[in-house]
This record gives sequence, C-alpha cells and structure tokens, in this order.
Amino acid sequence: MERPEPRVGVFVCHCGLNIAGVLDCEELAEWAEQLPGVVVSKDHEYACSDAGCRMIQEEIKEHDLNQVVVASCTPRTHEPLFRETIEKAGINPNLFELANIRDHNSWVHRTFPKEDSMDKARDTIKMAVEKVKLNNPLPPIEIPVGKTAVVMGGGVAGINAALNLGDDGFKVYLIERSPSIGGRMAALDKTFPTMDCSICILGPKMVEVDRHPNVEIISYAEVTKVEGWVGNYTVHVTKKPRYVTEDCTGCGACDEVCPVYAPREFEEGLDVRKAIYEPFPQAVPDIYTIDMDRCIKCGLCIQECIEQGPDAIDLDQEPEEITLDVDTFVVATGAGLYDPSVKNDYGYGIYDNVVTAMELERLGCAGGPTGGEVIRKSDHEEPEKIAFIQCVGSRNQVDDTETSYCCQIGCDNTIKLCFILNEHMSDVDIDVFYKDMRNQNEGLYRRVKEMGVNFIRGTPSQIVEDPETKNLKLRFEHTTLGKIMEKEYDMVVLTTGIVSSEGTWKANEALPLSVGEDGFFTPAHPKLKPVETSQDGITIAGTCVEPQSIHNSVSQARGAAATIASPMITGKIGKDNIIAVVDEEACICCGLCEKNCPYGAAIVEEKGKGGTPAEIIEAKCAGCGACAADCPSDAITIRHFTDQQIIAQIHAALENNPEDKILCFICNWCSYAGADFAGVSRIEYPPSSRHIRVMCSARVDTDFILEAFKQGANQVLVGGCHLPSDCHYMQTGNKLAKKRIDKFTKKLKKKHGIDPDRLRLVWVSATEGQKYANIIKDMNEKIPEYREVAKEGIKTG
Repeated sequence: MERPEPRVGVFVCHCGLNIAGVLDCEELAEWAEQLPGVVVSKDHEYACSDAGCRMIQEEIKEHDLNQVVVASCTPRTHEPLFRETIEKAGINPNLFELANIRDHNSWVHRTFPKEDSMDKARDTIKMAVEKVKLNNPLPPIEIPVGKTAVVMGGGVAGINAALNLGDDGFKVYLIERSPSIGGRMAALDKTFPTMDCSICILGPKMVEVDRHPNVEIISYAEVTKVEGWVGNYTVHVTKKPRYVTEDCTGCGACDEVCPVYAPREFEEGLDVRKAIYEPFPQAVPDIYTIDMDRCIKCGLCIQECIEQGPDAIDLDQEPEEITLDVDTFVVATGAGLYDPSVKNDYGYGIYDNVVTAMELERLGCAGGPTGGEVIRKSDHEEPEKIAFIQCVGSRNQVDDTETSYCCQIGCDNTIKLCFILNEHMSDVDIDVFYKDMRNQNEGLYRRVKEMGVNFIRGTPSQIVEDPETKNLKLRFEHTTLGKIMEKEYDMVVLTTGIVSSEGTWKANEALPLSVGEDGFFTPAHPKLKPVETSQDGITIAGTCVEPQSIHNSVSQARGAAATIASPMITGKIGKDNIIAVVDEEACICCGLCEKNCPYGAAIVEEKGKGGTPAEIIEAKCAGCGACAADCPSDAITIRHFTDQQIIAQIHAALENNPEDKILCFICNWCSYAGADFAGVSRIEYPPSSRHIRVMCSARVDTDFILEAFKQGANQVLVGGCHLPSDCHYMQTGNKLAKKRIDKFTKKLKKKHGIDPDRLRLVWVSATEGQKYANIIKDMNEKIPEYREVAKEGIKTG
C-alpha cells in the first residue's frame, strides 16, 4: 500500500510548569514546525485537558493532518487518551506518537544546563516524528468468542467461579483432579474470623454447583493438553478410572464388606478408609472410588453392589479421553502445604506428639477421626500444654524444600485454632512461638490473648522428646526478654507454609502460563490485572496465584469469572495490533521463530529448504518481538515497532553529536517504567540518554545495536525486566534477550572493534527509578573515555 505524503502535527504540552518550568515549550513548538513532514506545530498549557484535546482536533481538521505527535508525558499513562482524541477527528489511532519530554526530561534534568535538556527534547520530538511518519493505519483486531468456559480446580475458588459463570448463562465444565470437589476448605473445621463451620457454608455450594443446569462437573480428571487461543481452545482431558460407574448410589454397602484398610487422606492419615471409599461424607459427586494400589480384587464389593441393585463396580474400567471445545478458562488449581516430614522439622514424623496445624484441625472437628476430641497420638490423652511454632517451612528458605515468602494465613489460622482449643479445653495452656505476627483479624487476636494464650517472639531451636512421657521439651530464645529458655509441652503444633500444588504444576504443563520462582501463577499485573494472565481469555484465581484467605480466594474467583464473562457476553475480544508479521518471500523456513515463541503463535509446518513460510496466529501473538530479533533472514517484523521505525529513531537520536549520547533500548513494562518512576520521583540524572521504547527487551535486534554504534553512539544500553521471572511475556523475553546479547557481546571487539564495555544489558523494575538514574550517571561518567572511539564508528566483517 502506497504511503500518503506525511502531514504531521506536533503539539507541545507545558503541563503547567512540570515541563515549561525547565523547557521552553514555545521554542520547541517553533523548532518542530521546521522538521520534514511537519505542517503545523503548537504549544498548549495542558494538552490532555478538554481544551487541549479540542485544539488538537481542530488543527487536524484545519490542516488536514494524517499523523500526530504530542510532546508531553509518558505513553504509559496518556497514549490511550490522545489516540482516542485523534480517532474522533478521523485519524487512525495508530498514526500517533507521544514524545516523553516530561518524565524522561524536565522532571529529571532540572538542575542541568537548560540547553542540554532542550537538545534532548528536540531529539525526543524528532524521534517521534520520524517514527510516526512510518506508522501504518492498523485495523483493530477482534476475535470471536463463544459462550463456553472451563474452570480448572474444584476448590472454593473454582466452585464460585463456576457458579458465577453458570448463573450468567454460560456452559461451564468444572474439572477437578480429586474424586470430589471441595478442595482444602472441605477439610477445615472452622473459618476465620467468623468461626463458621467450614463444611456448613461450603457444602451447600458444592451441592448447588453439582445441580446447576449450566455446570458439568468432571471429577477425578486432569487437563493434559490445551491447544488454540481465546474463543477457540481445544482442551484434552483424561478422566481417571474410579472402577465405579456413575450408577453408584453412594449407599456405602461396598465399604462395609471391603477387608482392606488404608490411611484416609482427608483425615491427614489420622484415620483409615477402605480400598473402596468415599473421600468424606459430603463428597460431590456422591460416587465411590476404588484404590487399585490397595485393592486385592476379592470381589466382595462387586457381590454386595449387585445385591444392592446398581451393579456399579467395573474393575476393567479404563482412563477416558475427553475433548472439549471451549472459549475461555478460569484456572483455580489451589495450593499445597509444606511437608515437614521431608526434613523431620521439629521431630515431625519421629515424635508422635508433634503434629501439623492441619492435623490438629481434623482432631478438633466434630466430623473428624476423634469426634472433635483433641488427643495425643502417643497415649490418646488430652494435652494440657500446647505449643504452636509458626512459619515452619516458610520465611526461611535454606533449600528448595522451604520457601522464603509468608504464607499469609498462618497467623490467623493459628489464632483460630487457639480459639477452638479453648472452646474444647478451657484449662489448656497455649504458647505461640512466632517471628512476626501478621494476622489481619485484630479482634480475634485480642480475644485469644484474653483467653490466656501466650505469644512468645522467638523460634525454637531444639526439640527433645521425653522417652517415658512422650512430652516435648523446647529450647528457644525469647527475643523480647533476651533470654534462652526451655519449656515442656504435651503437644507441639507446626504451622506449615503454603506451597504450589501438584495440580498447578500439571496445569502449567498443559497451559502456557507464567509461573514465578515460587511455583505460583503470575498475573499480567499484580495490582492492575490481578486475575488476568499473559494469555487472552485465561484468568487465575485462589491460592494457585498466591497464598491467601478463603475470603480473598472467593473475591478473586468472582473477579476472574467476570473478566472472562465480558468477551463471552459481547461475543468478541479486542486485541492489541502489535503483532508479528512475516515476509513470506524472505522466510527461509528455519523454524527458529516457532522454537522461541513462548505463546506458540509462530508455526512452520514444513521446515528447511522448500518448506512453508512461518505463519503467525494473530490471536496468540503478544507482540514481544523475540521472533523478529532472532530471525536470521530478517523476515519477521513487529507492527508498530518495525525495524524501519526503530532504525529511524536511532538515526534521529544520533544525528547531532552522537559521541556524547547514550542510546537506550528499554522495555515498556519495566525499564521504561523505571525511567518514568525516576521522573515521578524527581530523581536527577544527566541529559545524555536518548530513549527508544520497545515492548520487550527481546525485541532488541543486535542489528539495532550495531546501527547505533555505526551512527557514532558513545554507549548503548538495553534494559529489560528482572531475571528470572519479571518478564511480562511468559517470563522468557528477558532470558532470550540475555542469551542473544551475551553471545553478541563476546564477538563485539573482535568482529566490530567495539569495546564490549560500551554495551550494557541491565534489569530495572518499574519501581527502581533510583537504579535507572544511577546507571545513566555511571555511563555518563564514561562518555569522555569513549568519545574519540565513538567518532570512528565500527569496522565491518
């Protein structure tokens, strides 16, 4: 398509004195009007105000503008507003660029010579003008979305998400890997802070979701593979054999005749079940399951089932493969608990009377193995002195079995258990050993203190069992008193940390979602998009995201359901048109793009000479640019961040005195945001840097770096999100950038005659404004050292 002659309008914002207090905005506007392609340039007190936006629209109509540049603040906050403004005036919103002369200039260069700041502002405006002239009027991308959803995980979060979606009229498949839905909450005695009976409030929800006309429960099943994209997902599910058909009435006659006993998982191994069993009385679905690892195939259950009528036992049952066509996902696969038996923490697994908080929960439950009597394992006597040890396996990462983070609910849960114990045993003496009490329910905390619960700041260092009484002697430092002390207890309770679950690991194998170092799913943004993921149409909720309370899990589940309901209601979802584009004639069919794409958006059906060119699935592409930067034949580029556009910005930035400039390629989500934060925080650094925004550090082609040095740049900076898990593109973009640039740096001196120290790869988060400023200061100090060699350019070959 032939590009029309550019008619660019430049509008310089004063932002009150935020910009005009440092830069001469009128002079900048007059200067910009002389740039090639610019037909009008104006300044305005507040470009983002109603009056400012009207002025831009009027100038568009009066001068028949076809491209617009606003020189003001960061595109991260104001780009949508100005795009909407020009769209209302008849210009495609992609024919707009924002020159950041506030956050990256006036706010950070206040004490530097004005002319240096003005030079940087001119370069920034010129870079935006050169880029906008190469922008294309990209059409909006809309993906059709149907009305079917999958909810992975049948805990309290998954149940609530399924009910919300079902109530909205959508077809929902609720997939649970255990024999029953209910999750961890079903095993709790009470919930804080209201002390509700847990199963009393969860049980009705379990029945409701089971009977809901729009919800189909697929239990004892796992999602093994997911293909496609939002509006077009194919989900492969393996339903494990129960060896009991759905004809089962749940009468329990088979259980009565089964001769085989095994530890009951639901009771934390404190009770037994049969080889044919129901997980717990309120299980949904109400169908028995045979544990084939325990079953001796005596046939008694089959005989009894036939006599009772349903004939529901089938020992030859095979795994069932199910394929579902769905449009959206809620992932709510829950979390697990740290296992103290791995390291025998505080004698757990060795000393009978050392138990976990979850085991105590079952002991105190009226429906538990002891009918609600809290007794010791060693002698079945009621303990008179109980110690709780907080943060076992958490907030103290010595090795991979432990975690460094807080479990969020441990303190509140211990307080709840103290309350329950005082209800059961009014004379019990309870000590709680803690590092820091991080409870959120102050009222309940005060109540248990009034009951006589003693909170001791200190972590026990040693536990010894009395071989005769089986009592436990703890040695600890009471940090408040500054004393080493010892005390004897009848029972020690370990409040263990929360870890990612096996269900989450399995889900991550099937779904390409971002997972943090801690094993939990990473949201698209922890504050602004807490339930969205890097994949359109897939949301996350509950403890698979992070350790959290039931209250927060339910709130998050409802938010996750509402988020995916929106495109199912409208029948479509809009997508950013920053995506990869393939030049089929240039493509050599090597398949590198397919290998590197974390989203599976690039497909090369036949690789090698004579193969088929790469195809980009628009619905799956996130526009990170890794494929474009690594393409050996330069056959791929990224819309709105094309090679031409980036090269044009390089040339504009380095047209004058390049030997005194640091050219920075910085990723939108972290490093660019970090530079923004330096501005917001008024953290000063020298005006020698010139910034080119890319969506991800993976977009930075080594050709861009070479071009910068060829044009005489003093130094080059590439900035991305922190390794290993801060990258917004499936946590892979920064890794790909590091691999590419590390390899490139090794040959920089030999092949191109460039000192590798002139190229820096850094990781800066959105909150590290000071770090970004310090990096620029450090590089600025080296400008004199490299000035002469920068003038020489590079050698080729």
